[in-house]
Amino acid sequence: MKPTDAAPAGPRPLSVTIVSLVALVEGIALLVVAAVYLVNIVTGAPVLTLSGAVFLMVLFAVLGLGLLAVGHFLFRGYRWPRSGALVAQLFVLTIGVPTLQSGLVWLGILMIVPAAVAALLVFDPKAVAYGRRSVQAEEE
Repeated sequence: MKPTDAAPAGPRPLSVTIVSLVALVEGIALLVVAAVYLVNIVTGAPVLTLSGAVFLMVLFAVLGLGLLAVGHFLFRGYRWPRSGALVAQLFVLTIGVPTLQSGLVWLGILMIVPAAVAALLVFDPKAVAYGRRSVQAEEE
């Protein structure tokens, strides 16, 4: 095992597991949306512009893969994905609040609650310490 692959010592905090799962589920959801765009493009479903549909498909796929990476590496104990997880949750909150206010209550709640919980748990002292252990192991 290389020093850069050193796993953090001690048990994984529940907060790290929850934030990782939220990021993974959001990543999978974005990949599903990208797949829907791909199916619509291939089947010739009516779109406003083909280039716009292709752009959104690629954007959702890249963001989905990024969130999968954030969830995976956060779960493994790296500290760098914490910032990506927080930024993603803030973006979800900025979409979830107007969704809730526009009358799509259940969809808004499904976006706001996990994003708010994950955004708060990113700052859990145990989660912060868990990520620091991997950095300390790399430095030794």
